[in-house]
Amino acid sequence: MVESKAVVDNREPGKKLKEMISGKMKWAVIGAMVVVVVAITITPKHADDHKSCQCPQDSRKYTGIVEDCCCDYETVDSLNCGVLHTLLQELVRTPFFRYFKVKLWCDCPFWPDDGMCKLRDCSVCKCPENEFPEPFKNPTRRGLRSDDLKCQEGKPQAAVDRTLDAQAFRGWIEVDNPWTHDDETDSSEMTYVNLQLNPEGYTGYTGPSARRIWDAIYAENCPKYKSGEICQEKRVLYKLISGLHSSISIHIASEYLLDEAKNLWGRNLELMYDRVLRYPDRVRNLYFTFMFVLRAVTKAANYLEQAEYNTGNLEEDLKAQSLMRQLLYNPKLQAACPIPFNEAKLWKGQSGPELKQEIQKSFRNISALMDCVGCEKCRLWGKLQVLGLGTALKILFSVDDKNHPSQPLQLQRNEVIALLNLLHRLSESVNLVHEIGPSIEKSMEFTSESPMQETSSWQRAQEVVGKPGGNSEAYDDC
Repeated sequence: MVESKAVVDNREPGKKLKEMISGKMKWAVIGAMVVVVVAITITPKHADDHKSCQCPQDSRKYTGIVEDCCCDYETVDSLNCGVLHTLLQELVRTPFFRYFKVKLWCDCPFWPDDGMCKLRDCSVCKCPENEFPEPFKNPTRRGLRSDDLKCQEGKPQAAVDRTLDAQAFRGWIEVDNPWTHDDETDSSEMTYVNLQLNPEGYTGYTGPSARRIWDAIYAENCPKYKSGEICQEKRVLYKLISGLHSSISIHIASEYLLDEAKNLWGRNLELMYDRVLRYPDRVRNLYFTFMFVLRAVTKAANYLEQAEYNTGNLEEDLKAQSLMRQLLYNPKLQAACPIPFNEAKLWKGQSGPELKQEIQKSFRNISALMDCVGCEKCRLWGKLQVLGLGTALKILFSVDDKNHPSQPLQLQRNEVIALLNLLHRLSESVNLVHEIGPSIEKSMEFTSESPMQETSSWQRAQEVVGKPGGNSEAYDDC
């Protein structure tokens, strides 16, 4: 220590001054970056739900046409930030899109369900009737035991609303989806869930049970092939699942329990980087899935415009209809990206029908795997988003109005709810990648080069994620 000081004191005064200034600037930069990371990370849960997205003008990492799509990254970010994100945020809050019908209690068809959740946030419970909004109370609902109507410790974010006004079903038919496993026409074991009271996010569901779900999806139904070894149709399926997986991982990281003892929630930036941002193909697949689902929505514009969004709340129902029309016929969207994805180029050749059946079977198996998810809330959001993706596949690949006008598109209410909620989730993920992705990547690259001690949140991320392995590459929990 003394020896080091003697050396410093013997340096030339000018050089010494320059190094002192350089050192101060270095620590100032480090301090500024730490402040930025902390400010982004410790964000109150749902703090910016009602804020419009910000459009940074940073240098872009992703440019050019989104692979297999018809729009470029710059246009997608601009449309999502300026038009889609805000519209979808408002739309999914309306009563019609808030309630989702789902089978939460099904036996896993592939293996015994041994999943365990770490937190109560994993559960979906029923709340007392006095918590329901007045327009949605229905005295004729199926009977429940009185103790089933109480939430554990009265936790509102785990609440489920089982009731809906009977008028909500007018104008909708019950039709099964050939791309999904659940029989959507069977209402005997279904319940209504208020999605606003059961937000997607970190639940503590992790480990072998969660990893086995993704391993089964990728290894058995949606394997990743090397470039040139897979036909375009199978590549589309892989990219859809990978993009959905990326979106789910981003939502987990953005709604993360940073400190269980203090019940401190916020954004786990290290986890977001480790799961998604450090892998360019996962980000690209996220954008692809967003464009694919957006194409399905715009292709079904005539059907969605004329549908009845009736829940008995006239003001809110008119709002939902108005927002839907703004989404479907937005002039900016029609001018900049009228056809986000061109489905007409698929299923060509003599093997087209057989290939479609093969991929449809694979997706049905993926849909069935959602019954094996050991976390109730993860199962809810898994089923909703897989049904949404199955609805997009149905719209794009199972309906041909031009060649078969006698077989028009038919959607049931639950499919429309799943489709638009999925589009919102993807829009949210794309917005987060665009808005804070560059700053996260810079901070992660900076900290990886410095000898600073790892933070407890980074250690937590490492414990949750584990070591990469298999196709899912530690991209596994819910």
